[in-house]
Amino acid sequence: MSAGLPVTSASDAARDRSFGPLYSRNARAVISRGLLATKSTNWLVMLSGFFEPVLFLISMGVGLGAIVGSVQGPGGGEISYAAYIAPALLAVSAMNGAVYDSTWNVFFKMNFAKLYQGMLYTSLGPLDVALGEIFLALLRGLLYAMGFTAVMGVMGLITTPWALLMIPASVLIAFGFASIGMGITSFLKTFQQMDWINFIMLPMFLFSATFYPLSVYPQAIQWLIQAMPLWHGVELLRQISVGTFTTATPIHIGYYLVMTAVGMLLTTVRLRQLFLK
Repeated sequence: MSAGLPVTSASDAARDRSFGPLYSRNARAVISRGLLATKSTNWLVMLSGFFEPVLFLISMGVGLGAIVGSVQGPGGGEISYAAYIAPALLAVSAMNGAVYDSTWNVFFKMNFAKLYQGMLYTSLGPLDVALGEIFLALLRGLLYAMGFTAVMGVMGLITTPWALLMIPASVLIAFGFASIGMGITSFLKTFQQMDWINFIMLPMFLFSATFYPLSVYPQAIQWLIQAMPLWHGVELLRQISVGTFTTATPIHIGYYLVMTAVGMLLTTVRLRQLFLK
């Protein structure tokens, strides 16, 4: 380098960007690294995550459904029990895929592999890292949604073209969970603390009107369930699956939009606090 020319480090260059040290418009670098890692080590985990809700659908929808018979679906119409729980299991699948990628995966990268520290020593900003990791979670949610919707079609559980909108709706659900999940994980330091994630997810799975209607619970419990994010996803996909929309539909969508915005803000702020001191 010629004498007299200033030496500019990656951190100095970051401060001169339009978004300062937060964003370098290079989230694709994080995405590319994640795709390579998934291809080499994580594909079996992704495959198992797809089959879990399919097995639930077969065992509960087909097995128990033969005993239950028809139930009341959105709009008051009669549908099979399998058609009733299938959209709920799709919402659960989107949640599980997004939460795994944005919590356990992020926890290891942050606290053991020290991957984010290395990324942020380059020109990448915390928003690049957040967008890249969340996109990977969304990609997983999209693959699960497409595969599960195809299974529903094979089983004869799709009766309206509106049901295809369950795929982008599932991505929205995954976006909400991935955004907030990564932000929460940034506060956790031990495996014992990570167990709280499973402790929260299990009640949501069981009590978010996944297998039976909300009306079976006492009023106080209903209010608690309606505050849970998974319930909004279950209700949204259940309405889409039969093409019945109500005034509650935009509320379900808005819930996830707010959840996504809060999660993105929390994740970006936390990464900056942790690694750009």
